[in-house]
Amino acid sequence: MGTLTRHDLRRSCSIAAASFLTGSLFVGCSTDLSDIDAATDRLLLERTRTLGGDAIQPAPRPRPVVESRSGVVYTEQPPSRNPRTDELRFTPRNPAEEAADVQRRLDGYAQHPADVRTLSLQDAFRQGQETAREHLTAQEDYLLSAIRLLKERHLWDPRLFASTSAVATATGTNGSFVAPLNIINSLSVSQRLPYGGEVAAAWVWNATEQLRDSATGRYTQASSLVLSASQPLLRGAGMAAREDLIQAERELVYAARTYEEFRRSFLVSLARDYLSLAQQAAAIASQEQSLRLLQGLQVRTRALLEAGRIAQFEANIAESEVLRTIGTLASQRERYVLALERFKIRLGLPVDVPLAIQESTPALPLPEVTPDQATALALDYRLDLQTRRDRLDDARRSVDVAVNGLLPDANLSGAVTLRTKPGVREGGVVYEFDDAIYSAGITVNWPLDRRIERLELREATIRLERAQRSLEEFRDQVVVEARSRVREIDRARYALALAEKSVQINELRAREQEIKADEVTAQQVVDTASALLQARNARDQARSDLYNAVLDYLLATGQIRVERDGTLAPLPGLADAPTPAPATQPAPAAGDMQPTQPAPLAAPSNP
Repeated sequence: MGTLTRHDLRRSCSIAAASFLTGSLFVGCSTDLSDIDAATDRLLLERTRTLGGDAIQPAPRPRPVVESRSGVVYTEQPPSRNPRTDELRFTPRNPAEEAADVQRRLDGYAQHPADVRTLSLQDAFRQGQETAREHLTAQEDYLLSAIRLLKERHLWDPRLFASTSAVATATGTNGSFVAPLNIINSLSVSQRLPYGGEVAAAWVWNATEQLRDSATGRYTQASSLVLSASQPLLRGAGMAAREDLIQAERELVYAARTYEEFRRSFLVSLARDYLSLAQQAAAIASQEQSLRLLQGLQVRTRALLEAGRIAQFEANIAESEVLRTIGTLASQRERYVLALERFKIRLGLPVDVPLAIQESTPALPLPEVTPDQATALALDYRLDLQTRRDRLDDARRSVDVAVNGLLPDANLSGAVTLRTKPGVREGGVVYEFDDAIYSAGITVNWPLDRRIERLELREATIRLERAQRSLEEFRDQVVVEARSRVREIDRARYALALAEKSVQINELRAREQEIKADEVTAQQVVDTASALLQARNARDQARSDLYNAVLDYLLATGQIRVERDGTLAPLPGLADAPTPAPATQPAPAAGDMQPTQPAPLAAPSNP
C-alpha cells in the first residue's frame, strides 16, 4: 500500500466534511412523524384546556398506512369500465310468478337476521364518536389548525441550515486549461426577533484545489464566522411583525371552539335521526295493528254479506281499506329500511351490517326558564358567538396592520465577520480578531408609492364594518333562537298533551264500537281505525319533538355538554330532577292554555 500523503489527508478531510454536512440534511427528511404527532397532541391538549367547561380534545389517531408510490396512481390515462349495449344483460321477471314473489320479497326486506345488532340511543352516540365520518372530519379540521400553528411557531424558533456545493470549472488560455475544484460548506442558524428583524450566525468553509496539478501549493482553504442582525424601525416593526403568529394562535382557539360546538350539535343531530327512526318503527307497529283490526273487519263484513245482513258496498269498503293499508305498510317499511341504511352511513358503519333500533325511553325533565333567562345564557355561553366577537377584534387588528404598512421602510442592520488569517494557504479554524470586518447601517425607503397599501387599508376598514354588522346580526339570531327554543318546549309539551288526549278519545271510541259492533257500519269502523292511527302517530311525533326541543334548548343556550365517549353529560340538577307524569286530564281550551307540568320524554314505543 502507498503512503498517505498530507495532500491525500487534506482531500479526505474535505470529502468527509462535505459528506457529513450533506448527510445532515437528510435528518429532516425522515418519514417518522411520531415527534410531530406528539407535539400536535400536546398543543391540542393545551388549547382545549383553555376552553374550560370539560372540553374534550380529539383522541390520538393511528397513523394511516401510506401506500407505496407505484402502480396505477401514476397512470396518466386510467382505464374506464363502460361496456357496450350488447355486453349488458337485463333479466325480466316471470309475470306469472312476479305477483306471488313481490310480497315475499317486500317482507324479506323488513326482516332482521338472527345476528342483528341492536342499537340504543346511547350506543348511537358512542358509535358516532368513534366512526362517524363527519366527526372524523371535524377532528381533522382541528388537527390541521394545530399543524398550521406549529408551522408558524417554527418560523419563530431558531432554524438551522446547512449547504454543501462542489463546483469544478475549466478555463482555457491558448490551449492550456486551468481546472479548479471549489467546495463550499455553510452552516448557519437564524432567529426571528419578537418585534421584527432577525439575527443570524453562519460558518462558511471554502476549499479550492487545482485538479490538473496536485503539487503542493495548489490547495487552499479558509473559513469565516459571520454574525448579522437586522431590525425594522417603522414599517413591519412592533406587533405588526407578529400578525401571522397572533392570527395562527387565535385560529387554534377558534378551531377548539368549533370542534366542541360540533360535538354538541352532532349529538343533537344524532338524537333527532335516532328518534325519527324509532318513530317510524312505532308508526309501522301502529299500522300493523290497524291492519289486523281491518282484516278482522273484513272477515266480519264478508260473513254479514253472506248472511244477507249488509250490502256489497259495505264489504267492499273493508276490503278496499285492507288493500290500502297493506300498500301503505309496504311503503312505510321501505322508507324505514332506507332511513336505517342512511343512518348506518352517518354512523360510519358498513351498510350490510344488520342493525335494529332498540326501543329506548330517554327521559329529560323540562327546564324552568323564561325566554329572557335563556337569552342571557346564550349570550354568555355560546362558543360560536364568542368566536364572532373575537373575529371582530381580528378585523380591528388588521386595520392597525394596514396603517403600519403606510409607514416608511427604515431598517437598521449590522454584521461582524471573523476570518482566518488572510494570505495563509490553509487557514484552519483560527480566527483573527484583528482582521475582523464590522459593518452597520440604516436604510430608509421613503413612501413615495403607497397606493396599494392605501387600498389595502380601505379594504381593512370595509372588512371591519362588515365584521361589526355580521356580529350584530349573529347576536340577534342567537337571541331569537334562544327565545324560540323556550317557546318550542311549551308548544311541544302542549302538543303532546293534546295528542295523548286524542289517543284516549279514539281508543274509547274503538272499544265502544267493538261493544256495539252490530250497530256500526264498516265505514265508521274504518274512520275510527284511521283516526286512532293518526292520533298514535301524532303522539309519537310529539314525544320526539319534546325530547328534541329540550336538546335544542340546551344547544342554543350553550349548556349542553358531551362526554368523551360521545354521550350526553348529566348537568347538575338535570339527572336528579323529577320526571313529569303524562297528562291525563282533558286538554285546556285554547284561550286557557298555560305552560303545564311537562310529560316524560321518551322515544316512541310500539303501541
